[in-house]
Amino acid sequence: MSIYDFEALNMDDEVVSLEAYKGKVLLIVNTASKCGFTPQFKGLESIYETYKAQGLEIIGFPCNQFKEQDPGSNAEIKSFCELNYGVTFEIFQKIDVKGPNQHPLYGYLTENTKGLLGEEIKWNFTKFLIDREGNIVKRFGPQVKPEKMIKSIEGLL
Repeated sequence: MSIYDFEALNMDDEVVSLEAYKGKVLLIVNTASKCGFTPQFKGLESIYETYKAQGLEIIGFPCNQFKEQDPGSNAEIKSFCELNYGVTFEIFQKIDVKGPNQHPLYGYLTENTKGLLGEEIKWNFTKFLIDREGNIVKRFGPQVKPEKMIKSIEGLL
């Protein structure tokens, strides 16, 4: 099993296989629009703009499981990200990142990495860095600002 065995629904209601990202460095982030970490969208977009030509892709998965900080519809979430933070990287449809309805991708990510307090996602803006071969290289906690990940990203590009 690898990261490329998973798929998710994009905002246009299309099934996207993560195999589409094969050969790219990938940063996977669970996001929220009404969280103290929401300003990280700005840093994520800046990194994306800087490194996308070198093969970086960022994909966001909105989640409403942490104090209901992303209650909007998928359309509202997409609009919020674009209008408030100029997000151009792919934002997929809202998912659960933990619990009984956990998206299979997040089951795989959390089973294969440990956070500070165990496997389970504890909060919004947990980030997973994936290399060009689909290997999970590093997990970053919500408090790690995007700018602090640049060295790790550059090492994979």
